[in-house]
Amino acid sequence: MTNTNICPCNSDRPYAECCEPLLSGDHIACTAEALMRSRYTAYVVRNIAYLLRSWHPSTRPEKIDPATIPEWQSLHIVRTEKGMETDSEGVVEFQATSFSPKKIWRLHEVSHFVKEDGQWLYVDGDIQDDSHPVERRAPKVGRNDPCSCGSGKKFKKCCGLRD
Repeated sequence: MTNTNICPCNSDRPYAECCEPLLSGDHIACTAEALMRSRYTAYVVRNIAYLLRSWHPSTRPEKIDPATIPEWQSLHIVRTEKGMETDSEGVVEFQATSFSPKKIWRLHEVSHFVKEDGQWLYVDGDIQDDSHPVERRAPKVGRNDPCSCGSGKKFKKCCGLRD
């Protein structure tokens, strides 16, 4: 991922100005939502060290196998509750989507965060009932196929660009 790319967390900001400084350790997340977005991005780029570092020690796993991480494609923040700079706890509800050749996976989670020693940490999350794999009904669009939006561009240069 180059520094000029839009951040995978769907903030519409360049990666270099959004999540990259958090993942590199140059900055810390100032809100629970910023931590949620950066953790999503860490899953996308498979930055295991950041995922473990941003996880509360009381619930953090010993390790994460990168091979088990889905190919996340989109993130939508549904709501936040507290989690601002002056808060000590927060909730971020989100939906994330992953695609594979045969399935679309929708994850809907209500995540809990705490702020300790000035740093936001992920504690745990409650998976919502509408999280489930869905069988793909249409054939997968190839990167070099024409984009279905009608732009005349290849899919990879149009709607296939990572948001």
